[in-house]
Amino acid sequence: MHSPVPAAALMNWSGGKDSALALYHALRNPQLHVKALLTSVNTHYQRVSMHGVRLELLEAQAQRIGLPLTQLRLPEMPDMAEYEAQMRATLAPLQEQGITHSVFGDIYLEDLRQYREQQLARVGMQAVFPLWQRPNAELLREYLALGFRAVVVCVNDRYLDQSFCGRLLDEDFLRDLPAGVDSCGENGEYHSFVFDAPYFSSPIPFERGELVRRTYQAPATRQNSTPTSTYGTEASTSASPFAAGFWYTDLHLA
Repeated sequence: MHSPVPAAALMNWSGGKDSALALYHALRNPQLHVKALLTSVNTHYQRVSMHGVRLELLEAQAQRIGLPLTQLRLPEMPDMAEYEAQMRATLAPLQEQGITHSVFGDIYLEDLRQYREQQLARVGMQAVFPLWQRPNAELLREYLALGFRAVVVCVNDRYLDQSFCGRLLDEDFLRDLPAGVDSCGENGEYHSFVFDAPYFSSPIPFERGELVRRTYQAPATRQNSTPTSTYGTEASTSASPFAAGFWYTDLHLA
């Protein structure tokens, strides 16, 4: 009896710890064949959406993973209609390659999951969530035990002060998080850049640059839709974390 052919999938790759851990599980899933990475890019700054990471570092990740990278190229302040139209246009050639599934690193934001599933269903694709509803502490223990290494590149100053930006995402960082801050950053408290992973061919050498603060406003959204950040990362419909100030650590490829 023949084994079922694994479904061709793309990984929604932010370059941070959650997408990195989700990719680890997707690569080990015999029902999936991950064929590509998809990353939202802010064309104004030429950086990874929301994370603020330079494209040369994103490309270094893709090279070390050994998967082709597709960029979802977005203007600085897209509205929902523009974001969704650009997403459909970007997915179309990937679907032509036979890709039917889209993998995400979301953990427990139910409205975000529903939004992703609804948007993909419109183009005949399915969403996959390898980390869904796993306890934070369990995920972080796994992340550290597997040898992932990351640096915090962005913090939302509604939750964390600038001293957290640029730190390694390790046990010391997690221990120092203030009460009430989600340890996995699921509410947009912080974002990270993974510079080493079990499936990287080698670690990515980097240097820390300047620390910069930027302020953004939540964009207008369509009725009955989940809002998107200025960089195409969907937020919860309650108290969007994107209408706030953010500290960024600029990383350079060493």
